[in-house]
Amino acid sequence: MAKYSTGSSGGGGGTNCELCGAESDSLRRASVAGAELEVCPDCAPHDDAQKTQRQQRSTRDTGNSSDSRNEPSRKQKAAQNVAKANPVWDDDSEHWEQDGTNYDDDPLPYLVSDYGETLVDSRRDAGLQRSELADELDVPEKDLLAVEQGRATQAGIGGGLIEALEERLGVTLSE
Repeated sequence: MAKYSTGSSGGGGGTNCELCGAESDSLRRASVAGAELEVCPDCAPHDDAQKTQRQQRSTRDTGNSSDSRNEPSRKQKAAQNVAKANPVWDDDSEHWEQDGTNYDDDPLPYLVSDYGETLVDSRRDAGLQRSELADELDVPEKDLLAVEQGRATQAGIGGGLIEALEERLGVTLSE
């Protein structure tokens, strides 16, 4: 799933859905796989609270009271663990600013679908380890890992790193 820049540089107010990237004036807060996101009306049905309500109505309507339906699947549990380990924006950009990312001067561009996989393939084709490429570009390896895992927005990656990766590897990561 592609991740997009929300276009916001400070106290919230972005206009892009954090789940699908679509621009919308009707964003609302939703819990998706344990992560709190600002989502558009099209992605709102993915809200865990709404899914639970639908499952309860379905169970009530069918008379099936199987407890296994209310238990999260292995995939949902894994997504919740990832969300806990990699929290989304928490209304506090101070920690990103301390690390030197300035979104006004270095905004994250809109990224192509599967940009992480594209980067991994290009890096491997170039015969580089992640640590080697990070050293060459003089960036923290954890930032490079975030881009490879498709978490550029959540990790506060600036557009400068994306541009450097595109230039070094001859690949297109942004639209």
